[in-house]
Amino acid sequence: MQEGPLARGDSGAAPAQDAGALAATFPQLLIRNAHVFASRPAVRHKDLGIWRTWTWADVLENVREFSVGLEILGLRRGDKIAVIGSNRPRLYWAMCAAQALGAVPVPIYSDAVADEMAYVLEHAEVTIAVVEDQEQVDKVLSISDRLPRLGPIAYDEQRGLADYDLERLRSID
Repeated sequence: MQEGPLARGDSGAAPAQDAGALAATFPQLLIRNAHVFASRPAVRHKDLGIWRTWTWADVLENVREFSVGLEILGLRRGDKIAVIGSNRPRLYWAMCAAQALGAVPVPIYSDAVADEMAYVLEHAEVTIAVVEDQEQVDKVLSISDRLPRLGPIAYDEQRGLADYDLERLRSID
């Protein structure tokens, strides 16, 4: 099994000062920025009135961990992965991690109804879904019988999922 560059920690690019010229993908740009701007803020997000900041090095580490987790779940080069939820850092990291593995992220609006999701997920041939919360888990589970390719569903927010059959569900943490 071959690991992607983020999982290995190897950018495959020239030193940081030259990496910008070689960076052609979001994962490559992330690696470049993590080397050049390591301790500078990359992402700020307000949750429950509290601002949280991640540096470029933090984001790279989170994306690396995410890519390893997605690979363990079975995501492979060329696979499609749904990312369903609000604009949250972890969901952006999921997209970058998928790209680092050579997969194709398929973002879906969190306010899409289940039938709209089913159409997109089926036609995109999605194999894994990364969702924000219980609402998105419920929608995906309600249409899962129409999605023969869909495997694991990874969720970010655990609230409300305690009594669920966790056979298909995986926490991002």
